[in-house]
Amino acid sequence: MGANNGKLYGSEKGSSSISSDISSSTDHTPTKAPKNVVSTELDSSTRTLSTPSPGLILPSKSSSLSSPALSSNGHETNSSSSSSAPAETVAVVHPQPGSHTRSRQSKGHHHALIDVLPDHTFLQILSHLPTNQLCRCARVCRRWYNLAWDPRLWSTIRLTGELLHVDRAIRVLTHRLCQDTPNVCLTLETVMLNGCKRLTDRGLHVLAQCCPELRHLEVAGCYNISNEAVFEVVSRCPSLEHLNLSCSKVTCISLTQEASLQLSPLHGQQISIHYLDMTDCFSLEDEGLRTIASHCPRLTHLYLRRCTRLTDDALRHLAVYCPSIKELSLSDCRLVGDFGLREVARLEGCLRYLSVAHCTRITDVGIRYVARYCPRLRYLNARGCEGLTDHGLSHLARSCPKLKSLDVGKCPLVSDSGLEQLAMYCQGLRRVSLRACESVTGRGLKALAANCCELQLLNVQDCEVSPEALRFVRRHCRRCIIEHTNPAFY
Repeated sequence: MGANNGKLYGSEKGSSSISSDISSSTDHTPTKAPKNVVSTELDSSTRTLSTPSPGLILPSKSSSLSSPALSSNGHETNSSSSSSAPAETVAVVHPQPGSHTRSRQSKGHHHALIDVLPDHTFLQILSHLPTNQLCRCARVCRRWYNLAWDPRLWSTIRLTGELLHVDRAIRVLTHRLCQDTPNVCLTLETVMLNGCKRLTDRGLHVLAQCCPELRHLEVAGCYNISNEAVFEVVSRCPSLEHLNLSCSKVTCISLTQEASLQLSPLHGQQISIHYLDMTDCFSLEDEGLRTIASHCPRLTHLYLRRCTRLTDDALRHLAVYCPSIKELSLSDCRLVGDFGLREVARLEGCLRYLSVAHCTRITDVGIRYVARYCPRLRYLNARGCEGLTDHGLSHLARSCPKLKSLDVGKCPLVSDSGLEQLAMYCQGLRRVSLRACESVTGRGLKALAANCCELQLLNVQDCEVSPEALRFVRRHCRRCIIEHTNPAFY
């Protein structure tokens, strides 16, 4: 087989179309292969001659031989409405186009205008295509094949789709990208697999083993991955800086035991992650966050939205192990209160962004801690913190004069007095949300408009404000977008 393949790809006259259908392990109906198609994978001995180009996402129905239409976001749309049953999604791999394409071109003397473009211009065009479209281009002709698989185009892989058998797609893509450097893909730095619900630990194991230069990984909404797979990725990819998990099963991030034993005492057990998003990790508890903080001391961006099991005690470890955090989101962490914000305030001058939306246990006391010790705060989201009053806003305005964005929507105790304090001390405000603040009237809005000339967005939906006050805002802040529910203002 290896010798035949070598002859097949080495000679232009003898080349033919070879593809491997990578279907789901749950698909019990064998897919019919078109003519000149071999369903077996190429032997590793032929990899240096020609390795199939993967990534084309097609329905597995053998009756549809034409290429399906693809939407701009990478999803496929079935052009035929005859079949109502959902089709299994497969990843099809194809070889380098052979002489049959060249022979068809020789019959016609007309060349497409795109063929006149130089290679560097063509590469610039291909660089804007998503992964599946780039793999389609590799099927057109020999020149397109060589350009589509240029290593400079493969620093990023982006796959989407609930039906995509993403584990096999990753395996085939990394196999092709390892052609020049066997078993190691040095060009791939970013992998985005958000919403690929069929991703499992096997797919992450392949990335961990083949992509040591991985820097950016997003697997939000992939609910079939476990702690062990995440441990292996962070242990084998020392350059990983950006990690978006958002997976309900993940409860911790740490190094594998084998990787921990190989580290020197000076290095410790540190992970180089700077950006970590664990939104909707419902199983994350205080001990898990302590482990994350102790292993990721370089964290600067941490998002823990809807991690409902976290308490005030968990936040104590952040200031101890991660003193460089600039952005922190605790939205909908309903067990976090004023004592938790006291621990957050220990981040002091580093903190720029803080979201505590719908943390109903937070009052003026917690906001006062943050205002006193975090004077460089630029963004605060306290929507739904019903214990926040004008006194808390007054402390915030006096201590954080560089505040740019503030959301105090659904805080019924915030009134015009608090807005007047903001207008006096935070004149650089650009975005303010007062949605459903029942005590706010036109007086507070006029104070904001008169002093905050850089205002770009004002949300006063469900507020009892007069049209005259809104017109005053529009006159003084011409660049401001006013979101309102007053039918008399237009």
